[in-house]
Amino acid sequence: MNTQGADMGSGTQLDRKRITQLEEEGDVAADYLEEILDIADLDGDIEIDVEHDRASVAIIAEDDSSIRPLVGRDGEVLEALQELTRLAVQTKTGERSRLMLDIAGYRASRRTELTKLAQDAIAKVRSTGRAVALEPLNAFERKVVHDVVTEAGLTSESHGVDPDRYIEISPAQ
Repeated sequence: MNTQGADMGSGTQLDRKRITQLEEEGDVAADYLEEILDIADLDGDIEIDVEHDRASVAIIAEDDSSIRPLVGRDGEVLEALQELTRLAVQTKTGERSRLMLDIAGYRASRRTELTKLAQDAIAKVRSTGRAVALEPLNAFERKVVHDVVTEAGLTSESHGVDPDRYIEISPAQ
């Protein structure tokens, strides 16, 4: 497990107790996901990490196509598995989990796509001086976009209700 660089985003080091708690979440999640892989008769390795004050668990395989069904169309199965895994962790630890699950590198590649989408929208806002609304995004996707927009010094705000919740990017105020 990699806990290097574990921070809360503000640059302060997580205390050892919090890191231990997140590592425990990762271990519980890994046990739960291993059972799911066994039931589904799928081969995959589980990697546990601590990133940005949350446990991060990834299922990887030599042949990603074998575990790709666990991602589903547009990550729908992945989102459901993440919620089930969070519930399993909460049941075991008694604490609400913000665990992040990735399967076959889906979230990592989606993060790259979303960064490009946000950068294109930022360029449009800067060139026109007008707000730009994006298509609906899930919570993970909105977080990625909000982070890119904030880093660029612009303003972003979510509107609507899931599954139609979207982000509007505006010039800095």
